[in-house]
Amino acid sequence: MNHYTDITPNFPSPADWTLATVLRTHAAATPQAPCLLVPEEGVELTYAGALRSAEQIAGSWHAAGADRGDRVAIMALNSSSLVLSWWATAVGGTVQVPVNTNYEGEFLRHQLTVSAPRWAVIDDDFADRFLALDLEADPNIAIEKFWVIDNGAGAGAIARLRAAGLAAAPWDELLLGAELNAPAPQPQDLGAIFFTSGTTGPSKGVAMPHAQLYFFAQEVVSLTRLTAADRYLTTTPLFHGNAQFMAVFPALVAGASAVIRRKFSASRWIDNVRDSGVTVTNFVGVMMDFAWKQPPRENDRDNLLRCIYAAPIASTIAEDFKERYGIETFVNAFGLTETSAPILSPYGVDIPAGAAGLQASDWFDIRLVDPESDQEVRVGEVGELVVRPRVPWICSMGYYGMPEKTVEAWRNLWFHTGDALRQDAAGWYYFVDRYKDALRRRGENISSYEVEQVVLGHPAVRECAVIGVPADVEAGEDEVLAAVVVNEEVSPADILSFCDGRIPAFARPRYIRVVDDLPKTPSEKVRKSVLRDEGVPPGTFDAASPPVPVPAHAERAL
Repeated sequence: MNHYTDITPNFPSPADWTLATVLRTHAAATPQAPCLLVPEEGVELTYAGALRSAEQIAGSWHAAGADRGDRVAIMALNSSSLVLSWWATAVGGTVQVPVNTNYEGEFLRHQLTVSAPRWAVIDDDFADRFLALDLEADPNIAIEKFWVIDNGAGAGAIARLRAAGLAAAPWDELLLGAELNAPAPQPQDLGAIFFTSGTTGPSKGVAMPHAQLYFFAQEVVSLTRLTAADRYLTTTPLFHGNAQFMAVFPALVAGASAVIRRKFSASRWIDNVRDSGVTVTNFVGVMMDFAWKQPPRENDRDNLLRCIYAAPIASTIAEDFKERYGIETFVNAFGLTETSAPILSPYGVDIPAGAAGLQASDWFDIRLVDPESDQEVRVGEVGELVVRPRVPWICSMGYYGMPEKTVEAWRNLWFHTGDALRQDAAGWYYFVDRYKDALRRRGENISSYEVEQVVLGHPAVRECAVIGVPADVEAGEDEVLAAVVVNEEVSPADILSFCDGRIPAFARPRYIRVVDDLPKTPSEKVRKSVLRDEGVPPGTFDAASPPVPVPAHAERAL
């Protein structure tokens, strides 16, 4: 049975597993080495410069009254300001709470209520989303001050916040603070709260200690063989772990350069790689397929790219992709925000089609179990992946502010992922399906529960069940389908219009299926497996197609 054995920490002592220690170590050893490159802003920061800015921001927060452990909500598009704000939380002992920039309404309110941030850093064009929540009238949200990044799209944001009785200042003022040379947090201290999707309830905030954030990054260093000579490009949003602790933080751990772009562009992807001298990058979901479908050019191989971390690897085009762009290898892993990555693929090894990787057995115990009994299944059989760490603090501390959900997920002293996998005789693990009702679209996790709650707010909708159905492109993950029972005639288009402004665009259903009844168990739980098996039957409203009339009581889901 094969295992993944390549993880050797760059910082051997677990006492040093914090971003503050990593950044300060490299700033002292190689102060003029390039650390952060943001080509769209013309920003290039050295390790010494990045540390100085992070400590100045932390100093400004301290002067404003910030205490260690205070939560700082950060809602911004990819920028140097966002990265430095994140690093300031790490060196100053506060806790970053990255907020999805698509969120608004009750999705946003929920995350602010759970994480209870005392401070906030936001882009100017997001100010109105906070104002729409009427924070002054909400006793569960107590943000004392906003620092607003000038994104060029939200003129007057600071004035509007102040007019609503909220303290607000330009983000640039943070760089005027005295440098705060505070002791590094302890590895076991809370470093970040990353929200993941709810399955049977609202989304949960994963409490990640500094050591876990470091270790997740260290895994990617090992996975991609990252060194100080590398440049790692990420184009995915920095409110996601894929960009933070699986791209930018790994670059820090290795003493390499992190290159960030505001967003992914399939047509300019290889130019971005070439122009910045990128050697390593990552793909999520359909990004690999979109890049592949661009017209081939004679200079496609004119780049320094050697490795791509793809989640997942589109196996049918992987070999041709490597040949076209002159790439050495693809790597893959399987993990969750709660667990880091217990399954990884060795560098330069031929990965069986569809495989996620091998168990990192020095660091994690994992099993595939029957989801009803927790009894281990035999090799080759499908079971739920359960995980527990073999080293302290490399997994989550639980769900922030949700002790019942924490106990439920970590029952029998194993974290239950809700994901169905199988293992072959050689030790390779393969993702099969989700036991849970979360779904994923275009690289974004979606809570079916939260979408259902919004759809149910429509006065004509009596019942709703949201599922994921396969997308029509490889690695496209899911499209969102809402099966609804209505109590009066209503058009599916009207239901979708109701969702606008209440559901992030990535979570907005593509399909509306009107049914007489939802299939249920004897205990009245919706049998979503039946709906998934039925897929997208004829007559289902498709928002991506020309409008087709659908009667309110068109069919019965059996």
